[in-house]
Amino acid sequence: MVNYSYLDDNFAAVREEIRAAAEKAGRSAEEITLVAVTKTVDADVINYVHDNLGVNVIGENRVQSLLEKYDKLHRDGLKIHFIGSLQTNKVKYIIDKVDLIQSLDNLRLAKEIDKQAKKVGRVMDVLIEINSAREENKGGIMPEEAETFLDEVLKFENIRVIGVMTIGPVCEDIRDLKKFFEETYRTFIDFSTKKLHNIDSPILSMGMSRGFEYAIETGSTMVRIGNALFRPGSNK
Repeated sequence: MVNYSYLDDNFAAVREEIRAAAEKAGRSAEEITLVAVTKTVDADVINYVHDNLGVNVIGENRVQSLLEKYDKLHRDGLKIHFIGSLQTNKVKYIIDKVDLIQSLDNLRLAKEIDKQAKKVGRVMDVLIEINSAREENKGGIMPEEAETFLDEVLKFENIRVIGVMTIGPVCEDIRDLKKFFEETYRTFIDFSTKKLHNIDSPILSMGMSRGFEYAIETGSTMVRIGNALFRPGSNK
């Protein structure tokens, strides 16, 4: 029998860090959704943490990886988010399998999501990805173009924008991430007050294994964590 005790320890440690970060920011840990990033994680492990550790949201980065494990997952009560770069020709494979696409960053992709969602008779929830560091080699909408982009996406009938996401840059000093999180937070607030007023709980998805405490401090409602949860000895 496989020993998964390290997962119990890792998840307990991460949840305690989330609780501490939220408390420091004057928030409740209940406000923060933990997305377990499972791009390199086998279905058996996902099933263990879902069945035993209360993990109800996972994030997949690659379409092929998701398709390979999808039928093996215990999906009752499990939400699947697609959090990686999504090619338009792959949308049709996941449109009926995921609950949220976190990485919408161009109108061509929006058009394809709308088209495929209409085919299966659903409205697809999405987050708009913000390139908070304005990195040329990264996906995401530039902060100054975000409102115009949102206006265009809101025209699609089979897409529902429920928030924003960002992937912070690699920083030598992890504390430098905070300024990028702050800029994304400002975009999030602008969206929420002006455009997303019909969404009960808009999502701000930012913060990964490295630096998620700063994301929580800056207002994140969702953190995407992989290595700190699934790597043996990560909580040591």
